[in-house]
Amino acid sequence: MKQFAVPNIYRSELISAIKNKRKREDKLKKDFSPTLLDFGALKIFLARHFGFCYGVENAIEIAFRTVNENPGKRIFLLSEMIHNPQVNTDLKEKGIEFLQDTQGKQLISFDDLSENDVVLIPAFGTTIEIEKILHSKGIQTEKYNTTCPFVEKVWNRSAQIAEKGYSIVIHGKPKHEETRATFSHASSQTPTVVVNDMHETIELSKYITGEKPAEEFYKEFAGRYSNGFDITKDLQRFGVVNQTTQLATDTQAISEYLKQVAKQKYHLSDENIEERFADTRDTLCYATNDNQTAVTALLNTGADLAIVIGGYNSSNTSHLVELCEEKLPTYFIDSAEKIISPTEILHCNWRTKQEYLTHDFLPSKNPLSILITSGASCPDAVVEDVIEKLAAFFNADKNIEELINEFI
Repeated sequence: MKQFAVPNIYRSELISAIKNKRKREDKLKKDFSPTLLDFGALKIFLARHFGFCYGVENAIEIAFRTVNENPGKRIFLLSEMIHNPQVNTDLKEKGIEFLQDTQGKQLISFDDLSENDVVLIPAFGTTIEIEKILHSKGIQTEKYNTTCPFVEKVWNRSAQIAEKGYSIVIHGKPKHEETRATFSHASSQTPTVVVNDMHETIELSKYITGEKPAEEFYKEFAGRYSNGFDITKDLQRFGVVNQTTQLATDTQAISEYLKQVAKQKYHLSDENIEERFADTRDTLCYATNDNQTAVTALLNTGADLAIVIGGYNSSNTSHLVELCEEKLPTYFIDSAEKIISPTEILHCNWRTKQEYLTHDFLPSKNPLSILITSGASCPDAVVEDVIEKLAAFFNADKNIEELINEFI
């Protein structure tokens, strides 16, 4: 896989040594067991896969290169490059300004832009409508487009099934930048609707079967369907694609549920299901799958608690928290600074996005076992900071340098 020129401030000598050792021993990535960092009184189990993915490293490389190649020019980002506070802060300090927030609210008017400005497209991609606005001002986005290749893969798959006469159901968070971008691309070619979860999927299926009156659809799914969408006919043939950072198991469950609805309504078998339902399983992101599978293996260690690191508005990170919470006390933090002391931690509720201060979060146990993973937009350097801070609370038998030497 391509190696990217990511600034060293985001790298970690410890994490690099660990990842390189695991790659040497498991080139096909079939071993999802965690890595043990044994500090004696503290044992940290580190997920097999975590941290920067291909799309994130690609976006960071392009962003920093753009700054270096355009001295004196105004440089803008459509919205956050990725959902990580450290990276976005660093980009702002480089002079990059944000045109929109993560919800699509305008911070700087497009009218203020000129053809001499540089505009970066974030890793989530953007809508066709915004691309047209930028091009109308003479701003060429192609050179500074950091859209993740795996997001573009979803768009391409949507286009392929649209050409065959299928409509599209998107599994995604309706307000997320990636979902908005995917909706724009899909709906430009075929009728499209967005579902957030299985509950909404079940309600959508009732319109497919006729269990609910068609007129209610337009109220229940307001803002979620494309212009001219006709619920009485546009879901007679369809496929499911996803926001690439959703829980893979959720997308698979939603796809399978709707497949069964189509089979029952149209009396189809597995052999002729494609008459009504398109197979789109290949739109799932490899990094999302790997990170989530690694957490599943991580949870088999019998640890005492879990710490998940990443931006609070990061979709893929929040799903890792969701998985861990099913089995363990879990703390969602965005930096080592949120671990205030051996007794206090400031952490985020992934559902409400609010921070809470918890006391006595570390159990009195010797040895104490902690699971650690991070989202796809979290720098390895932040993970090392967390490990180092936790180790400092114990009379550790080893220091970071000794661990690095072991893995090298």
